[in-house]
Amino acid sequence: MIMSMTGFGKKETQFKDKNISIEVRSLNSKNADINLRTPSYLKELDPEIRKVFIKKMHRGKIDINLFVEYNGDMTPININKGIVKAYMGQIKDIADISDSESLSLAMKLPEALSSEKESIEIKEKKVILTLFDEVIKDINDFRKNEGSVLKKEIKIRLDLIDEHLKSIIKIDPERKLKIEKKLKVGLNELNIEIDNNRFEQELIFYLEKFDITEEKVRLQNHLTYFNEIMDNDSPNGKKLGFIAQEMGREINTIGSKANHADLQKVVVQMKDELEKIKEQLLNVL
Repeated sequence: MIMSMTGFGKKETQFKDKNISIEVRSLNSKNADINLRTPSYLKELDPEIRKVFIKKMHRGKIDINLFVEYNGDMTPININKGIVKAYMGQIKDIADISDSESLSLAMKLPEALSSEKESIEIKEKKVILTLFDEVIKDINDFRKNEGSVLKKEIKIRLDLIDEHLKSIIKIDPERKLKIEKKLKVGLNELNIEIDNNRFEQELIFYLEKFDITEEKVRLQNHLTYFNEIMDNDSPNGKKLGFIAQEMGREINTIGSKANHADLQKVVVQMKDELEKIKEQLLNVL
C-alpha cells in the first residue's frame, strides 16, 4: 500500500465560549516541513503538535492553522476606556469634530486596546489534541485514496517496462549473432589468414563485453522487489525511489552495451516509462 503526501483536513468543535477550528494542508517534500500557526496563548502546545504530526504523517510540507473565535461576551480583548476618553478629549481640543469621529480616531491610537494574558485549560488542551487526531485521520484517509490512484498509474508503467524487458530477452540472441557475423565479415574483408582458436577466444571476450545477461536478471529482480514494496505498509516512497534509481542503472547499462538498433529503441521506451514512475514517486509518502 502506498500513500500520497497530498492531503487536506478540516475540523471544528466548541469549547465553552470558543469555536475552535483546525485546517491542515500537506504537499510533497523530502522531509517533514511543518508550518504551524496557533493563537499566542496556545504556543506552549506547538512542540507537542509538531511531534504528533511527525509521528503520524512522517513527512511532507504541512501547513497547520489553528483558529479560535470567541462567542458572546467572553473575549480576551478589552477597551482601555480611560485612555480612549483622554484621546478623545485631546482630539477635540485640536479639531472641531463629532464624538463618533473622535472615537473612531482614538480607537486606532496606541494602547486603546489591551489583551488579557490567557492560559490554556487542561480540558481545552485535551479537546484540541483530540481534534488534531481527527484531522490527521481524515488527511491520512485522503492520502490513502490518492495513493491508490498513484499505485495504479505506477503499476501500468512497471508492466510496460516488464513487457519491454521481455522484448529485449527475445532480441538478445539475434543481437549476439549479428555482432558475431559482423566481426567475421570484417575479418574476411581484411583477407588475412587467422588462427581459428585465437579468433574464438577473441570473439568470446568481445561478446562478453556486450553481454547483458546480468543486467536483464537484475532488472527483473528490481521490478519484482518494487511491486513487493508497493504492497508494504507506508511510508515506502524513499525506498521505492532507491529501487527506481537501480532500475535506471540497469537500463542505462543495457543501452550502453546494446550495439543493436531495435534494442536501443526498446531501451529508450523503458527510460521514458521509468521517468514517469520517478515523477509519480515524488508524491509518494
